[in-house]
Amino acid sequence: MAYKDLILTREEGVAVVTLNRPDKLNALSAAMAEELPSVVEEIRGDNEVRVMVLTGVGRGFCSGADVSFLSTKPEARFSIDSVTERLGAWALSMRDMPKPTIAAVNGLALGVGLSLALACDIRIASENARFSVMFVRWGMIPDFGATYFLPRTVGHSKACELTFTGEIFDAREAERIGLVSKVVPHDELMAATKEIAASIAKGPPIAIGFAKRAIYKGIEGDLVSQLEFETYAQGICFQTEDQCEAGKAFMEKREAEFRGR
Repeated sequence: MAYKDLILTREEGVAVVTLNRPDKLNALSAAMAEELPSVVEEIRGDNEVRVMVLTGVGRGFCSGADVSFLSTKPEARFSIDSVTERLGAWALSMRDMPKPTIAAVNGLALGVGLSLALACDIRIASENARFSVMFVRWGMIPDFGATYFLPRTVGHSKACELTFTGEIFDAREAERIGLVSKVVPHDELMAATKEIAASIAKGPPIAIGFAKRAIYKGIEGDLVSQLEFETYAQGICFQTEDQCEAGKAFMEKREAEFRGR
């Protein structure tokens, strides 16, 4: 499928989705809001892809919503309900997709740009990256899942501070508060991200998919329910060819070759 404001590439089990509005620092456009849910569904249905990477062209990861949209009168805007519905569906599909997702934050991740990064399972940042919840500066609240993901990522108190102040902070601060798991030199960002993605892509996709689902269930659920789900998922994993392959590879002192069966 062809996309207007996104670039989709695939290589060795890794799909890279690149936000492609460099002249606007990849600010969210109406087309991008339409295309993001579609590209996730395309990746979800591609059995050759095991990991998704989200990044941006140029100096911005995503600088927020396009200000030309925010500055128009409410009656002249495209429907905020329709956009929220589309990107809300995108956030849900990102969380529910069994394939791991990684945000390679190459530059500014502001407002909805931060929301997009938060919806990914892992975040790797360039040393040039800058972050802000920022919605308060526009008289708005965080959306597209940010009020769900942010407190679960950095804790309730820090989430409130960042949300109420709209302060901009750098990559090292993002790493310190747990918003990103790693900061790397700017020129090494994609290489470092692809290295992690390739490592995950070599793993057993059935087990990784269940592990991702279990982690998110654990955030929301109780211990008893979590133990029950672990038992259910582990029972399926024990019946896969991948699990047998792992045992054989160990005994034969070689690297396992997982096929998702």
